[in-house]
Amino acid sequence: MAAQSPATSGVSTSPIAADNPGVIDLFAVLAYGEISAFYRLAEEAKLSPTLRGKVAVAKMATAEMAHFQTLETALAECGVDVFDAMAPFVRALDAYHASTDPSTWLESMVKFYVGDGIAADFYTEIAGALDPAVATVVRDVLAETSHSEFVVEEVRRAVTTSRSERDRLTLWGRRLLGEAITQAQYVMAQRDELAELVLTATGDLNGIAALFERMQDSHAQRMAVLGL
Repeated sequence: MAAQSPATSGVSTSPIAADNPGVIDLFAVLAYGEISAFYRLAEEAKLSPTLRGKVAVAKMATAEMAHFQTLETALAECGVDVFDAMAPFVRALDAYHASTDPSTWLESMVKFYVGDGIAADFYTEIAGALDPAVATVVRDVLAETSHSEFVVEEVRRAVTTSRSERDRLTLWGRRLLGEAITQAQYVMAQRDELAELVLTATGDLNGIAALFERMQDSHAQRMAVLGL
């Protein structure tokens, strides 16, 4: 994942136990997100107009694979096979990526920085209510890396010199936000244990609504960093 949430605040007054059934689902959806990002970045490196860009994206992909391996280990320690655990999330996450398939290099970079950041906001807030050992795993795989600096430089340079590019990427960023929230709601609706974990972490349905509002605020901040 690319970018961490500016604010993290679990509502639960005591940590959610490490053996809570929803923790397995949380690790699993994160794991599929990481392995999907690895293959997506490896493919999108072809869109880069420069060798520097190709190398930067390769490094991003390497980081995503390392995060996947962290989650694979965490699931194994729980006695769970990572592939079995990820299976329920394949359809929803694949649908998100299919609906937000970038057609240009800059769209790819915005998706990496903004799109992955939206997911990071969601899961990092939940981490605030988890058992410390579980929270550490979640935060480790969502931590922002120095690779994000490359993305910011690429996008800001482009939108500074082209108003039409800025307008197009602004609309693209809004689409990423809408699709990400839709898929998050879909996943929770399909997975009772994960939904219960999120409800416990946020307090109630109003807490989830407030979480989505904070995600929108963080999204706006990231867009501003990109000059959008």
